[in-house]
Order: sequence, then structure tokens, then C-alpha cells
Amino acid sequence: MSMNLSPMLAQSTFSLQRWDYLAFALFFIILSLIGYRAGRGERASSEEYFLAGKKLPWYVVGGSFIASNISSDQFIGMVGAAMVYGVCVSLYEWANVATFAILIWFFIPFLLGSKVFTTPEYLEKRFSPSVRTVFAVVTIISNVVAFLAAVLYGGALALHELFGWALWPSIIGLGIVAGIWAVYGGLSSVAWTDLFTVAVMIVGGIVVTVLGLLALAPEGGGVVDGFRVMLERNEATSGQWAEAVQSNTQELTGTNTYNRLSVIQPATHPLTPAISMFTFLLSVSLWYNVLNQFMIQRVLGAKDMYHARMGIVFAGWLKVILPIITILPGMILFAMKPEILLIEPWGDVKPAADKGYVQLLQELVPAGLRGLFLAALFGAIQSTVNSVLNSTSTIITFDIYRRLWRPQSTDRQLVAVGVVASVVVLMVAIVIGRFIGDLGGGLFEYVISLYVLFAPPFAAVFLLGILWKRVTAPAALATVIVGMVAGLGLKTFLTNSSDYPAWLSSFPNQASILYLISMATCVIVTFATRTPKPEQVTDQLCMNWKQLNIFSNLGDRWYKSVVTWWLAYSIVIVLLILYFSGLFFPTAAAK
Repeated sequence: MSMNLSPMLAQSTFSLQRWDYLAFALFFIILSLIGYRAGRGERASSEEYFLAGKKLPWYVVGGSFIASNISSDQFIGMVGAAMVYGVCVSLYEWANVATFAILIWFFIPFLLGSKVFTTPEYLEKRFSPSVRTVFAVVTIISNVVAFLAAVLYGGALALHELFGWALWPSIIGLGIVAGIWAVYGGLSSVAWTDLFTVAVMIVGGIVVTVLGLLALAPEGGGVVDGFRVMLERNEATSGQWAEAVQSNTQELTGTNTYNRLSVIQPATHPLTPAISMFTFLLSVSLWYNVLNQFMIQRVLGAKDMYHARMGIVFAGWLKVILPIITILPGMILFAMKPEILLIEPWGDVKPAADKGYVQLLQELVPAGLRGLFLAALFGAIQSTVNSVLNSTSTIITFDIYRRLWRPQSTDRQLVAVGVVASVVVLMVAIVIGRFIGDLGGGLFEYVISLYVLFAPPFAAVFLLGILWKRVTAPAALATVIVGMVAGLGLKTFLTNSSDYPAWLSSFPNQASILYLISMATCVIVTFATRTPKPEQVTDQLCMNWKQLNIFSNLGDRWYKSVVTWWLAYSIVIVLLILYFSGLFFPTAAAK
């Protein structure tokens, strides 16, 4: 494997004690009881198995939404990215305020109003069967390669480094154990076990962060003191912290200065260039949070529109605190071990940072609490594996099997196909997951680089298709084809050439270019083709700007209102982004 640790990072694994085994066993028992109880009888119909009978309350919708979002690439990959780049990585959590707003106000009314099982099914109603097929196939491939395989590899990597477990058996074991409830009880089991696991994940993650801050604090100090030390060292204006940043500033951003405590970064920044973050949100983030079947499926399973919308608001509030468990540990790691950024060559820094978090756990988490962290890590993996399996089997069942082969399938046949599809998808993901580590680079960046290839054209088609009735089926198909070809062309060019501007290596910049190409293609072809049929642009499928048909089911009291809690959440996010805008912390300059 190319992701070898330097001697500095080589640590002996630690063992689990009796209380650790007890904590994990208790977690697994409770998880199993919830999964069994929630999934009992759910195979009676396809709506029960794939959409939980459309009876999920808002807190389950939101909790499951976030549990599906947090996985090993967050626990390991984002922590490693934050160690290298600083607080700017938190934009991948906080900036979702924009995509959540689009989901709440524009997508939920039409996805629920169209009464679909899958997002590809919505595309057929709005555009054509061919657009549906293309999106279904791309979704299946991306779910296996960009989600399941990466999640299994990241989890197995953590188990390998923490406990010395062999990588290949760990991937197999995680895949089998984590996928049980998706196969058994469908979305209902997935969603209710997600609600439990997200609580364990947050508690376990916060414990690690608190221990890290206490370790940084002066003798006799507390968490607040440790937080101040962490901020001071991440300013990187003196000592070995300044040396670590100065030695890598050019590689970090291609400029002579770098502010680790700012979310506003230059155009050459690999992860969060400020100039293209808005279009990145409208492309990759929109696709991930709004169009991605494994995220949106619990929204489709909500009791009604109010519970769907309030569930996303609840998910938004959880996004406010997620950097505590995904970003702060990386910044704590930099404060403790800035020498990781001095590893040569530069290409080894990001993989080493991924594994550096494991070292942080080895040093900070005492016996008795390791079982809690193991439960949190396993919960993150199993929730994502369950969600991806359930959603992928749903698309295979409804968008491929029933539509193309057996239109007259019974509910029993559809559920059976869903079970078989889940097993096959899991087996393929396990095999692919074994080889991800051989690709090199950071885990988080591996995932993002795959999103960039296929997210922009579909995001453009969905957004324009809902907001603009004039968009036609030929325009949607042309946009998907042109956008994906452009993405493959760009990836090929970047792989085979070294003569391109530094800003082009940034994933958000790449996504923005592809998104603008896709938007332009959709608009041009739309005007060159005939207007859609009336049944393709009903008020259940697209925005009616004269009636503004998006403001129903918002809650009957102000304290229960979607608007109240959404506004409060949005204000908190804006304040956090302003605080870390670079205005309050000095910039580390290269010598």
C-alpha cells in the first residue's frame, strides 16, 4: 500500500478491556433490538420495506439523515483534512445551510407531491424514461464505489490501526455485520437504528474532543483553556506550528500565506476555494444532500411534508455541532503534533494525517472508554452501509427490475429482489473497498474527487427542472451526457498533464466549471427544443411562480413552525462562518 506511516506515527495497538467489550456489546444488543422491532413485518409490502410505510416522524428523519451522512470518511477523512487545512474543512458541514434551504423549500414539496419511490422516478415524470435510466445507473455505480467501498475501507483502516485487526477480514466483517438490518427490515430498521447510532456517534466523538482539549490545557486547566491553546497553536505564528505551516504553504494553497483559522481561502485552495464554493454547493452538495437516493430516502418515508421539512431542519441543527467531532480533533492533532506536516514527500502528509487521528485516539482514550468509541465508529459505518444498501436496492428494484423487466411484479417479488440486490451490492463493495488504499491520497479527498465527476450535470438538471417549466427532456439528457463527458475529459487532462494552473487542481473549482458547462448546455438545448408536455410540468412536479406552491404544512404554532427553527439555525451558521472568516485571527506567512 502507498499509505505507509512514517516511524513517527508508528504506534503499538492497544487492547480492549472488559468494560470496553461490555460497552460495545450493550450498544450492539440495543441496536439489534431496535432493528428487529422496527423491521418486524416490514416485508409485507414494497412501501413498508422501501419507504417505511411513509410513517417516519421528523426526529427519525433528521437523525437518520445525519447518521447516513457521518461515516468513516468523516471520523477519519475529515479529521485528517482538518489537521492539514484547518477550520475551513468545516464548510463541508456549515455551508449546507444553503443546500438544506433548497431541499426544504423547493425539492421536498415536489418529491413528495409527485409520490415517487426514487429520485430517478421523479426524473421520468418530469423529463423522460431515458433520463431516469441514466441517473439510476450512475447512482448505483456511485453508491458502490464512492460510498460503500470508501466507508468499509475507512472503518477497516481504523480497526487495523487501533486494534491490529487485519485489513481484508475487517472489511469483510464490517460489511456483513453492518448490512444486516438493511437486508432484514428495510428503511424502517435503517431509520430507527440510525436515530440510536447518531446519538452514540455524537457522544463518542465529543468524548474524544473533550479528552483532546483537556490534554492541551495547562496543568489544572479545563476544556475552555484547552480550546484557547488549540486556537493559539492553530494560528501558527510561532514555534514548530509556524514552521509546519511555512514549510507547506505553497503546497497548501499555492500562495505565500495561509490562515488555518479562516473558512475564506484563495482560489488555489484544494478543498475550499472561496470563489467557487457557491457553485460547488449548487452542484456537489446539492447532489449529495438533495438528489442522492441514500440521503433522500428517509425524507420520502416521512409521515407528511411537515415531518419531512422539520426533519431536515433538525439535521441542520446537528450540522452545527458536527465540526466538534469531525474538525476539532484534526485541529487538536495539529496542536499536539505539528511535525506530521513536515513529513516528506508532501504526498504522504494527507494519508499520514488520516492515520494521525488513530494515533490521537491511542494516546487519549483510556481503557473503559475505547468500547464507546468503537461503538461510535461502528455506528457510523453501519448507518451509512445500511442506508446505501437500502437505497441502492430500491433503485435496482424500481428503476431497473420493475420498469425494464417485470412491470407486473407483486410486492412480494419486489421485496425479494430488494433483498438479493442488497446482498450482491454489498459483496461488490467489499471487493472494491480492499483496493482503495492502493490509490494513495486522503480518504476524504478520494470521495470528493469522485463526486465531482457526476454530480454537476444532475444537479443542474434537477434545479432547473424544478424552478423552470420550460426545461425539456432532450435538454436534460444532453446536459447529463455533455456534463459527464466534460467531467471525464477534465479528469483525464489533470491525470495526464502537469501543465495547468494551480487553481484547476481544486475539487470545488473543477465542480464549478462542470456545473457552469452543464447549466449552459441545459439552457441552450431547452431553447432549441419544443416545450414540454403539460403532464410533465404540473404543480406537483415543478414550481408555480404565480401561486408559490411551496408554503403548505409549515406547522400550526410559531414554536412548532418550520420557518422559526430554520431561521434560527441559519442565523447560527452565518454567525459561525463570520467568526471564522479570517477577520479575528492572524495569518501565518511563509518565510
